[in-house]
Amino acid sequence: MTLTPGFQGRPRPTGVALPPGQYEVTDFPVLSAGPTPRVPLETWELVIRNEEGADWRWSWDELVRLPQEDAHVDLHCVTRWSKFGTSWRGVSLDVLLADVTSTAQHALVGCYGGYTTNLPVADLLGGKAWIAHTYDGAPLAPVHGGPARLLVPHLYLWKSAKWVRSIQLLRDEQRGFWEQLGYHDYGDPWREQRYQGD
Repeated sequence: MTLTPGFQGRPRPTGVALPPGQYEVTDFPVLSAGPTPRVPLETWELVIRNEEGADWRWSWDELVRLPQEDAHVDLHCVTRWSKFGTSWRGVSLDVLLADVTSTAQHALVGCYGGYTTNLPVADLLGGKAWIAHTYDGAPLAPVHGGPARLLVPHLYLWKSAKWVRSIQLLRDEQRGFWEQLGYHDYGDPWREQRYQGD
């Protein structure tokens, strides 16, 4: 076997933990499963539905009046890029789910534009997930999921669904868009759970 002299691969950032198989970027790549929806704030709504079919709803004005949190997190995309130290503002799922009556273990997130992804409810709680509407001090741009997206930074970024509009709480797991096409049901970047069977 012959190696090309000088080939070192992509550099790893100094002093920052990088999941296996990832490389650092300084920009914010845009990847989407379809066209970018444009959702007016006047008609935007978030609906959480429990396993009994009861709904909890928030308009845009109601969402931004809830307690807000700042999150400074690293992002890891399944396409192997990682972006460190991103800054977000939004509402914790702990706040949104606090009054929702449910014993469901699974959630299916739905989005304007039709995208879906599945997550365990436990990964939405405990300060691990937000409905984010601000990125780097500015309103979240539509190409990055604005006006609001789910942010679950400890999982691969396809789980942080853009243009979020609903969270359905389920007794049984139901796969989302990419999961039905062979992506991993959970998506832990530290275990390289990119595809089913990883």
